[in-house]
Amino acid sequence: MKLLRGYLADFVSLLFPELCPACQASLVANELVICSDCRYNLPYTNFHLQADNIVAQQFYGKINIQAAYALYYFTKGGKVQNLMHHFKYKGMQQIGDLLGNIAESQLIENPIFNTVDLIIPVPLHKKRLKERGYNQSTCFANGRLAQKLNAVVEDNNLQRAVATDTQTHKSRFARFENMQDVFVVKHPEKLVNKHILLVDDIITTGSTLEACGIELLKIPGLTLSIATIAYAQ
Repeated sequence: MKLLRGYLADFVSLLFPELCPACQASLVANELVICSDCRYNLPYTNFHLQADNIVAQQFYGKINIQAAYALYYFTKGGKVQNLMHHFKYKGMQQIGDLLGNIAESQLIENPIFNTVDLIIPVPLHKKRLKERGYNQSTCFANGRLAQKLNAVVEDNNLQRAVATDTQTHKSRFARFENMQDVFVVKHPEKLVNKHILLVDDIITTGSTLEACGIELLKIPGLTLSIATIAYAQ
């Protein structure tokens, strides 16, 4: 019976091969979520080794952060865009878990990230969360990203009180204006004197993360770092 199930699984895979969401190549045995070629050759930033990286520079003179990081470079029409599209809009939550695993192996090499107490995903508005069924930033934060950093995911403290328009095609100033007074911290007392890692999926101008950071940094003794899956150049 076990052998028969194996043959049946192979037959189904032949008819309906599982595809890599980044490059659309068929996954072969022992490849999980994305193919081996993409796993090793997607455009890694190595920002965990660069204190003065491009993501950190986004926040100079705006909010005070300890460290900033993005796992990949994002380019329009590229493999990372394909990957993120499947992650956000095709229900492939397992992508977040995998990318969290990859990111943690880099972040633990940086001593600043090893002092993180809590990980806070950038929240979705409850209407958007209901439509999508999950928050992609939470998927990225959960699992080994939190485990290896010895941190706790605080998923419901920072909340998006206002449903905003899409940020696509907005200027940096318009994006920031769009995010004013959007976020609230429900229980600030839980975050006093904590090192918070704020995580999001993609950073472009940094307006969303900046708006979150402004609210979080009102809390006494709080220090802030930022991590995203991708940086859009």
